[in-house]
Amino acid sequence: MYIHLNLGLGDSHTHFTWNGGDLNRLGTLGVEEHTLLTARSAECFLDSGYTMCFVAASAKKRLDVVIREAINAGDIPGPRFLANGQEMARTRGELVGGITAYANGPEEMREVTSVSITEIRDAEDCYFTPEETAACVDEAHKHKKRVCSHARARDSVQQSIDCGVDVIYHASYIDENGMDALEKKRSKHVVAPAINWLIATLEDAVMFGYSTEKAEQMHRRGIVVLPGGDYGFAWTPHGTYARDLAHFVNRFGFTPHESIIAATYGMAKLFMRSHEMGHIKKGNYADCLVVDGDPLKDISILQDHDRLNIIIINGRVHKAGVKEYVIPIQDSTGVHSMTNEMGHLKLQRPIQSS
Repeated sequence: MYIHLNLGLGDSHTHFTWNGGDLNRLGTLGVEEHTLLTARSAECFLDSGYTMCFVAASAKKRLDVVIREAINAGDIPGPRFLANGQEMARTRGELVGGITAYANGPEEMREVTSVSITEIRDAEDCYFTPEETAACVDEAHKHKKRVCSHARARDSVQQSIDCGVDVIYHASYIDENGMDALEKKRSKHVVAPAINWLIATLEDAVMFGYSTEKAEQMHRRGIVVLPGGDYGFAWTPHGTYARDLAHFVNRFGFTPHESIIAATYGMAKLFMRSHEMGHIKKGNYADCLVVDGDPLKDISILQDHDRLNIIIINGRVHKAGVKEYVIPIQDSTGVHSMTNEMGHLKLQRPIQSS
């Protein structure tokens, strides 16, 4: 058995409030039930070895904030994460009815402060004007908040770059001009392509406008590309988050080491906390996984929950199997083996659940 120590992983495109099934039900789901669903999703991320999450959108205004505060208070288990508000779209341009905040024009964008995947909107068209996007970014930055855009269209990506959007999701139909612009401003923008959503939808990302060549180009140009697969749809279920790391290796040309660095130190930089997270250093937050196997040789190991032997966040153990949490008891005959009955074994310390 090979045991590998790995840092806690991170996801840059998180939807705790997505239900992993019929998203249309989210608009009518009661806030009480939705809060419980969100809490379960947060715990699922931590159960999967993810200690950092950057939320892409919340289905209701305060769901992410409430869950974040409960986690920070130690009331429920979950990863540390940056909360987000609802997705913003023009009227009739929503992804799902009931979970979208509408804004038409620059002033409404400021008050409320996506390119769709639905049949009623074309993902190759840009629906917000430059003035609307600029107003949103300006208002958010005034309050020291970062802005994320779900930008699949070529013009949406370019608009996001021109207006200073911090995190660009999808970038499906980016062209050479967009690539050049991102390369020039690679220290200001992060791209999270949500490749697993595309692959899982039809097992062929090209059909949805995102070729692996584009991600490979970004990687070669030094553009920051982070894992985060838009989980929470029926075909991208919660708990399968580490698929993204394998896609980075198998489809984008990352090495397993580069993939893990993107999910650890890269995510810490997205949090603007790389000075205290994302790598092993004295004084840093103690987030780590003990894995049965070597993900540097086989990145898919991180998808196997049974091989995530110990999960630690903030120096406290969230998950550990009995074998990982016992110490042998010595007596006059020597050390009892680990295969002896439980009466011969002693817990080293209580297992923390938050």
